[in-house]
Amino acid sequence: MRVTVVALAFAALLAWPAAAAAPRAAGGGTFRVISTPGDLDYMDPALAYTTAAWSLLDASCALLMRTPDRQAPASFRLAPEVAVAPPRSSDHARTFTFTLKTGFRFSDGSPVTAAAFAHAIDRLREAGTSTAAAPYVSDIAGVKATGNRLVVHLRTSAPDFPARTAMPFFCPVPPGLPFNPEGVPTFPGSGPYTVSEYVPGQRVVLSRNPYYRGTRSHHVDGIVADLTASSPQDVLQRVERGEADWGPVAPPFYYDPALGLVAKYGINKSRLLAAPGLVVRGYALNMARPLFRNNLPLRRAVNFAVDRPALINAPLTPHGIPSDQYLPSGIPGFRDAHIYPVDGPDVRKAKALARGHTRGGKAVLWTFDVPSAMAAAQTVRRNLKAIGLDVTIRGYPGGALGGLVTKPGAPYDMVFSPWLADYVDPAQFLNTLLDSRYIGTTNFSRFHSAKYDALMRHAALLEGAARSRAYGDLDVQLSRDAAPRIAIANDDVTTFVSKRVGCIVLRPDLDLAVACLK
Repeated sequence: MRVTVVALAFAALLAWPAAAAAPRAAGGGTFRVISTPGDLDYMDPALAYTTAAWSLLDASCALLMRTPDRQAPASFRLAPEVAVAPPRSSDHARTFTFTLKTGFRFSDGSPVTAAAFAHAIDRLREAGTSTAAAPYVSDIAGVKATGNRLVVHLRTSAPDFPARTAMPFFCPVPPGLPFNPEGVPTFPGSGPYTVSEYVPGQRVVLSRNPYYRGTRSHHVDGIVADLTASSPQDVLQRVERGEADWGPVAPPFYYDPALGLVAKYGINKSRLLAAPGLVVRGYALNMARPLFRNNLPLRRAVNFAVDRPALINAPLTPHGIPSDQYLPSGIPGFRDAHIYPVDGPDVRKAKALARGHTRGGKAVLWTFDVPSAMAAAQTVRRNLKAIGLDVTIRGYPGGALGGLVTKPGAPYDMVFSPWLADYVDPAQFLNTLLDSRYIGTTNFSRFHSAKYDALMRHAALLEGAARSRAYGDLDVQLSRDAAPRIAIANDDVTTFVSKRVGCIVLRPDLDLAVACLK
């Protein structure tokens, strides 16, 4: 659950030996990644949590389930990789049984068996509660591995568990690999590539796994990551000059007029590319304060009043599509209900709803103290003045805002609240942001409704198509009939590549495993 990661990103601008080796892939060559030292934390899947680390690990890991190597949003459909098929669910989604394919091998030639996945989970549990993986393994009661059969027992019903296994946290490791709280720098890879060298703060080297027989396309001979860039701008400039092929950078930097990337390359024309992502951008409305508590007309009014196109097209803001709902548009189950205007405000409707409900007409909006976020807040301020609300804006550093907003009694009525899910599941958006059990953590709206708690928790117990349908319906109900947030945009993930890069797949980050060189 990466609300802090997204917040800092927005604030940053402104943050068995056997078979012979596989034949050389068409194209070959070395793909060059550039990154700042801070953008890569670990290369140990039990600990890694940054975009750079996950992108590299994704190329070196064969997972039980994964999001396929297809352009987003097609990549938001979960598919088996090492698993023969989706797991068999039993005991009301408290037990999942995976049957594994037999052809996968680590780069040292040893087989990828169920024990490798069981050991990966054991290492995650050994890492303790302070790691980013902790919320995703805390409900695991036990794991049993027998040959190519893996059984995971959970303490409570968790229909989303198969989706969790698509995260690099669940990358298989040889059963003898110990856990080190400082991270294991290298380990045999199970995917198309393997991490052959890692020097913290300097470089990461991925070499081809000679025993890989999976179905993922892979073209280059190796991937080398240089971790010595001085800043996000330096990353982009090195890629533009052809000194590197790609680097992970937070979305706002691509749109910095000083760099001029949009003016030079356009979007989705050549080298500057964007694809639908899992970031939803908006503002949480604080239901614990008098202004919006028990005041649905005003909550709906501000949703009609905001100018979504202006907020999306402002300088230094990510590319995306305007949104008036809480689920990303590409996620299974989403249906566009056209609840609020996405092509400009409906001031007449907003005024009619607000009339008699402004409760003194004063509101406090918290946001990041960076130019793009402050400019967006000024737009919101102008929009809401038209319906009789005088908005006071207070900006805080990105690292501080998250801590301040979770304190009981925090004196804000609205707060900028971008959100990025770690894996593709609708509960990662609706339940995490709006279930009352998360008040004081991720529920910045302090939304507490017995009705919607029951609906969200019921939906969380469903599986398959029933789950998608329930969440699609619930998204519409929450947005239209409760309105605890102002949805602004479903942001794209943007990337910039050198002119020699081909085979570009955005999933939504650049898929390093399938990239090739011209």
